[in-house]
Amino acid sequence: MAIKQYMQQLGAKARAASRLMARAETNAKNLALVTIAQAIRREKSALLAANLLDMQAARAAGLEEALLDRLALSEKSIATMAEGLEQIAALTDPIGEISNLKYRPSGIQVGNMRVPLGVIGIIYEARPNVTVDAAGLCIKSGNAAILRGGSEAINCNQALAKLVHEGLAAAGLPASAVQVVETTDRAAVGELITMQEYVDVIVPRGGKGLIARISAEARIPVIKHLDGNCHVYVDDDADFAKALRIIENSKTQRLGTCNTAESLLVARSVAAAMLPKIAAMLSAKGTEIRGCSETCALVPQAQAATDEDYYTEYLAAIISCKVVDGLDAAIAHINQYSSQHTEAIVTENYTYARRFLREVDSSSVMVNASTRFADGFEYGLGAEIGISTDKLHARGPVGLEGLTSVKYIVLGNGEVRG
Repeated sequence: MAIKQYMQQLGAKARAASRLMARAETNAKNLALVTIAQAIRREKSALLAANLLDMQAARAAGLEEALLDRLALSEKSIATMAEGLEQIAALTDPIGEISNLKYRPSGIQVGNMRVPLGVIGIIYEARPNVTVDAAGLCIKSGNAAILRGGSEAINCNQALAKLVHEGLAAAGLPASAVQVVETTDRAAVGELITMQEYVDVIVPRGGKGLIARISAEARIPVIKHLDGNCHVYVDDDADFAKALRIIENSKTQRLGTCNTAESLLVARSVAAAMLPKIAAMLSAKGTEIRGCSETCALVPQAQAATDEDYYTEYLAAIISCKVVDGLDAAIAHINQYSSQHTEAIVTENYTYARRFLREVDSSSVMVNASTRFADGFEYGLGAEIGISTDKLHARGPVGLEGLTSVKYIVLGNGEVRG
């Protein structure tokens, strides 16, 4: 079958399913989620075997380490997928929620009702966990989903799709509410992002090149983030033990995630005392440091940074570093160079912390915590469909509410407009 015809069929099925999902009962949606979670735990060995096939093919194809890290499944990550679905099931169903209901002088009541977006197309690379997170969030929020995972995860994604359909069937919900694109042909992406009659929103998750392409070519609204150039700023009033622990976790726990710290800023007043010890920790973890002239003077192993380094999401054991005058300079640097994903300040100064929260223009801003917490699971959303650095209509980790919209409702008792 031609790609265009195949994708049109998926779109038509998804649109029909979205009508059924919009009126699905909360209990049915929760039953589907819990059943999928149980199936994932039951089929752990089969999922690991499918993932092994994907990993072997990816290594043979020369996939870079950051993508291999995203592709890999473990017993822990499989358990986390199942737990995420159970968390989503435990969350309040947002669909049908009425808010801001107010009487008008005419006698009518006007308010807002939360409703699904409709059909969501999700395009992602490498990460099989996105298949589960996206399916779970779309089911609970009453949407239909068309999932186009990367070719490198085709075996695992197809195995997961079967388990998702098992859960939908158990709950009496349409299998076409979640469809995983079966072809690895890239033409399918081009079709998906232009099917305005069938798809309401596109969510791309992957490298900067993929997301830039989708944003440029899509004829459908896109919820996106291009990259994750996250910062940690060590303030004049930082607690050194906290700073060391937060920087270590933010940068070295995982290199290939969008919430990993890529840039380190240190206040000049504490740089001489703190930066060499921070650098020693990073170097011991195998991290290359690229810094300003002051950084290089304090850290002999550091290499000189270019201006481009401060814009870069490395997804590797590299971090940029700059010594700054203080809070004002740190905020200015972040707002210029960051990708508006996640930034953290380490400080014991309450006033500085409040200013950092207010003035840093990113989707997640943290005080005395690792940037690695910028995640739907950690935020209590159950899972996330992505992390948006847009300002419309969702920002930060996109959970249930980010997959909904509101419509106005009017309640009357025979009133007419004079």
